[in-house]
Amino acid sequence: MAGTHLDPADPAALELIRRGRLEVEGRLVDASNVTLFCAVELDGMTANAVYKPVPGERPLWDFPDGTLAGREVATYLIAEAAELVNVPPTVLRAGPFGEGMVQLWVETRDDELVDICAPDEVPEGWRVVLHAHDRLGEPAVLVHADRPGMRELAVLDIVVNNTDRKGGHVLAAENGRIYGVDHGICLHTDPKLRTVLWGWVGEPLPGEVLDKLRKLRWAIDHELGEALAPHLTRVEVAALSKRTDTLLSDGVFPAPADDWRAIPWPLF
Repeated sequence: MAGTHLDPADPAALELIRRGRLEVEGRLVDASNVTLFCAVELDGMTANAVYKPVPGERPLWDFPDGTLAGREVATYLIAEAAELVNVPPTVLRAGPFGEGMVQLWVETRDDELVDICAPDEVPEGWRVVLHAHDRLGEPAVLVHADRPGMRELAVLDIVVNNTDRKGGHVLAAENGRIYGVDHGICLHTDPKLRTVLWGWVGEPLPGEVLDKLRKLRWAIDHELGEALAPHLTRVEVAALSKRTDTLLSDGVFPAPADDWRAIPWPLF
């Protein structure tokens, strides 16, 4: 069964991955946890999806075993509740190798959003995150695009305390939108933000982003909090509320903390 392209913004996509029949077609071997590429079919509609079974999660010292799939779903629910940024439709459901996270596959354009280049080759309008040297000792910079959706993704990472926002997790989709993927190690209670999207440190949060954060904060105390309960502990939900409150109070993009490596490795 070969999947066809389905726009992640299509309302039918969520129902398709929630109820559709999964057929594993391959494995994404670069992923640290078992990550399977699937076709999914429901009532004649087909698409591709990523399936991460809970039994295939690699144990981590700082995250409870068997919780990564739920954290991916929780991040999707948070993004949707706030209308903050685009995360592909994501559910927790049964699959061929047990319960796991299923997420619609995003078809991408050949359009880089995060890159490493020489200091004099930074694309116009891009943000510089880090100055370094390459393996030959030549100057290099880590940069990312500054376009609609990128700032919102950076804010989502702050809210969900994303400890692994690599450049390869920022996708330019065929529908023209920017999507964030791979949110398994998010929503810890301790500060662990690690991301390549540091290009706006100290700048004011846009008004529309503040409005979305207010909407998120209200939702946490109401229907979103209930939806998160199967995936997060009460303490983790409380920490989510506190991070949102801090962003609203400060009103600016925060700077990296001094006691935590703020950029993931590898970068992509």
